[in-house]
Amino acid sequence: MCTAITYSTKNHYFGRNLDFEYSYKETVTITPRNYPLKFRKVKDIDKHYAIIGMAYVENNYPLYYDAINEKGLGMAGLNFPKNADYKEEKEGKDNVAPFEFIPWILSQCSNITEVKALLAKINIAKIDFSEQLPASPLHWIIADKEKAITVESVKDGLKIYDNPVGVLTNNPCFDIHMFNLNNYMSLSTEMPVNNFSKSLNLDIYSRGMGALGLPGDLSSASRFVKATFTKMNSISGDLEPESISQFFHILGSAEQQRGCVHMGDNKYEITIYSSCCNLDKGIYYYTTYENSQITSVDMYKENIDGFDLINYDLIKGQQIYQQN
Repeated sequence: MCTAITYSTKNHYFGRNLDFEYSYKETVTITPRNYPLKFRKVKDIDKHYAIIGMAYVENNYPLYYDAINEKGLGMAGLNFPKNADYKEEKEGKDNVAPFEFIPWILSQCSNITEVKALLAKINIAKIDFSEQLPASPLHWIIADKEKAITVESVKDGLKIYDNPVGVLTNNPCFDIHMFNLNNYMSLSTEMPVNNFSKSLNLDIYSRGMGALGLPGDLSSASRFVKATFTKMNSISGDLEPESISQFFHILGSAEQQRGCVHMGDNKYEITIYSSCCNLDKGIYYYTTYENSQITSVDMYKENIDGFDLINYDLIKGQQIYQQN
């Protein structure tokens, strides 16, 4: 399960928690402008926008979990089991496999307007990467510096939702997540007033009681509410360290700790990594479950006009600053 958010201060940020019970040995991967992107059913793209993100690279192909491009467009795929429904190939449509969807969009589009134009012609086709790597059931959040959308391929067809909160988790469908927020409209960052009964002298005995009823469990519906409340009420300074620190704190409100979600066979779902991408500067920040220190990879410190993928292994061991 996963949680993705957008956030803005002076700059604009996009990122996610990836929650799962095991890792595919993902790396921070840069796809430079001249790396040839091969697609199964649509035309290959040899020259395109540079992309940086988290990917599992298989047969020299970047299977991106989340990424941004040099124009400041970000995209992430999140688990969407039983609801995701990929279609057979359709004549007259751009038949794009789920694993190709992120590079297909980020290689060509600079903003949400251009994304929507591509989506009008797309069919997310039922195509596996390989027998060993079948198509994952996903839905996607796509965001530029101003707005976000959610894309879901379901039984009724391709659904494209404006995403005014800039948050996505997993099941249920996005429109149900948004409707569910109505149940929490009474939550507040302020101290509560006694609406229970005028005849009772009820006491505010703790700080934070205005948010009584805010979900704290790890289900995707609860994480959507918790991340949205935290993000929409979040305040930070405009400097880069303050902004990215606050971004990771927002994601931290929905992170998963080992031992709390048992998957059987002594496996537990955890937040394998958290990412924060600066859409303005092309910097990919991340933490891992064992390493809470923020690590960064700057796309522009590499040759983004190159022809080969650039990969950085994740720093997973805890990094501790020894002060004395």
